[in-house]
Amino acid sequence: MDCRAVLFLCLSLMTWQCGAEEAAQQVKSWMKGMEPSKGRISRDPAALVHGLEDRLLNASFEDSSLIVQTHTIQSLAFKLGCDFAGLSVDSDALDRVPQTWARHAMQFPTELTRKACRTRRRELRLICVYFFTSRLFQQDNSSLLNDYVLGAQLEREHVDNLTEPVNISFWHNQSLEGYNVTCVFWKEGASERHWGLWSPEGCRTEQPSPSQVLCRCNHLTYFAVLMQFSPAPLPAELLAPLTYISLVGCSISVVASLLSLLLHFHARKQSNSSTRIHMHLHASVLLLNVAFLLSPALAAPSVPGAACVALGAVLHFALLSCLTWMAIEGYNLYLLLGRVYNIYIRRYVLKLCAVGWGVPASLVLLLLAINSSAYGRHVIPLSHGPGTGAGVQNTSMCWVRSPWAHRVLVVGYGALTTLFNLAVLAWALWTLRRLRARGEVPGRPACRDTLTVLGLTVLLGTTWALAFLSFGVFLLPQLFLFTIFNSLYGFFLFLWFCSQRCRAEAEAEAEKEAFSTSLMMH
Repeated sequence: MDCRAVLFLCLSLMTWQCGAEEAAQQVKSWMKGMEPSKGRISRDPAALVHGLEDRLLNASFEDSSLIVQTHTIQSLAFKLGCDFAGLSVDSDALDRVPQTWARHAMQFPTELTRKACRTRRRELRLICVYFFTSRLFQQDNSSLLNDYVLGAQLEREHVDNLTEPVNISFWHNQSLEGYNVTCVFWKEGASERHWGLWSPEGCRTEQPSPSQVLCRCNHLTYFAVLMQFSPAPLPAELLAPLTYISLVGCSISVVASLLSLLLHFHARKQSNSSTRIHMHLHASVLLLNVAFLLSPALAAPSVPGAACVALGAVLHFALLSCLTWMAIEGYNLYLLLGRVYNIYIRRYVLKLCAVGWGVPASLVLLLLAINSSAYGRHVIPLSHGPGTGAGVQNTSMCWVRSPWAHRVLVVGYGALTTLFNLAVLAWALWTLRRLRARGEVPGRPACRDTLTVLGLTVLLGTTWALAFLSFGVFLLPQLFLFTIFNSLYGFFLFLWFCSQRCRAEAEAEAEKEAFSTSLMMH
């Protein structure tokens, strides 16, 4: 009986080893089928990835872990228990894939198995899949660091909302300074054109060193690092003062814009078309400042991504509306100075509202229809000098994420409106000088002329032209001048509105006195 038992045990061990080897070969065969043939994926990428996950979860192996690799994919499976104390997987401790040179690592917290062990206490399977090509995770205009995609899954559980984050580290063989890096995960089913898209929800991006990106995410899935070239990152030491100036300036502008609108509604019967145009500009500036102040809060990882997308679209709409109403102010100034007679246009303000509010809304809706992921969390890169280091992280806001949309619908649109208003400002100053030379405009003190020029400069928003001086030696003064002038833009408009109102009241009082004098003389 003892001999039979030993023989049976030997046969069982041989069968188990053969089964484990056969399972590993099946996984490897499937992985080879996932590798691109002549640069193309022959099958559905989602089916390929899910097929690999199923085979790893069902594979049988004797040791506590299984490692299978090909030229572009490395798969790992681990047996875990409910006494899980955490796990760190570093590429330096594994056999390297032949074409892989950059280091990567994943660190899993002790909390990982807690939810699964509440329902049933048994052996759990953790799988890690490392793709050294992003062909299975294609998204338009996306560039990934090292072209790596690192994924992990615990059984078939949906692991999310972890209080202790999963740490995913990516290294590069060169410094990443000058690049905007963002930790993202593959959100399956979120795109109509692909089987998913990259999203930063639930992930926080850190850079412990110039060549390392650390992603802290509260869920398990496939992770990567999006890269965008940023020629002029914000110096980290300037983040605090610029943020303080922006908060104070925008808050003052919000109050000033509200006061302007309230004063306008109080004296609505005395308003004309120019005053109503000013109020629409005030409304757009108010919306812009409120959306900007809310943007950093809604860009936090704990806030749902849909809220940040919505606010990013509103912020973009507010900026386009503000720029459009500035251009409308320039057009109205041209009519006032260039067409002194026959200036009446039927439903003039209503037509301008269709342009000032309708055109920006149409552009934002069109962008959302073309690219639903055009808005969201936008990471502002920081350049770390000798005095700053790992303690300073990149900052985020809800804004336009698409590079081409930013170039066309932010930079391009802003350049057109700013150039138009600069041309109108130069033409208006030349016209006023010509009228004074003819004697058609009475002479005024130089200080009043200076105030008029400053008022027109503010009204037409020409200070936004400072945005195009963010290079070289102009970068530092441009950052502070642009932040100061444009965060206080609503306050400057309020001063202009008050000066015009005082001027109108003084002229009305002077006319009343002249009329009274003429009656007394008769």
